[in-house]
Amino acid sequence: MSGQLVVAGLGPGAEDMITPEVTAALIEATDIVGYGPYVARVALRAGQRLHGSDNRVEVERASFALDLAARGRKVAVVSSGDPGVFAMASALFEALEDGPAEWRDLDIRILPGITAMLAAAARLGAPLGHDFCAINLSDNLKPWAVIEHRLRMAARGDFAMAFYNPRSRARPEGFARVLDVLREELGGERLISFARDVSKPGEHLLTLPLAEARAGMADMRTVVIVGNSMTRQVGRFVYTPRQAPGVQGAGVQGAE
Repeated sequence: MSGQLVVAGLGPGAEDMITPEVTAALIEATDIVGYGPYVARVALRAGQRLHGSDNRVEVERASFALDLAARGRKVAVVSSGDPGVFAMASALFEALEDGPAEWRDLDIRILPGITAMLAAAARLGAPLGHDFCAINLSDNLKPWAVIEHRLRMAARGDFAMAFYNPRSRARPEGFARVLDVLREELGGERLISFARDVSKPGEHLLTLPLAEARAGMADMRTVVIVGNSMTRQVGRFVYTPRQAPGVQGAGVQGAE
């Protein structure tokens, strides 16, 4: 098949946080497909078509993009942050699995982007400097019982935690329940950080003890990061040491 499809991460908001690889793919694309506000972030070039759609039609959007590519178009499906983190890459493969067999022969690439979680952590310092997990707090695709179980297990495992989609207008009470669970498991002294509109003009950072956190401090434009038992503040920075409790010496931990 002659068509091509990339799923591209646009990063957290600032144009200079879009990778050169993604920029090149957007220039080459004949069609840009995605959630309306994300498509609006892409500068339209001569001959390109923009296809914006609603936020809750991810699989339908992915099927539409695959069909365009099957007809010979060069398609870029855009997500904010990284497309593989609570975003369009997984939806694309759901559509691919359920769609026509010939779609599997398409030239498909996933192009990574800077996630809101990593952009927020960098602004704060290094709160994810040791083992951490990311949890999407939206209950659109999973029940509250699953969210609560994962929160409690992550807390008991002493992970730092990053939360996406903490509090929407449709479920304003959900994040209050999250804070209650965290206080039950962790007490009130654990550090929690709120990073809103990271890399955008209205960027705002706030770090405080869990006991002082309130649900209204978060919305859908906020990434929330809860430290582990070792997380601390140094001046205006928050960081989690690389070394776990009980380990002797300060050996170097390499990254592969």
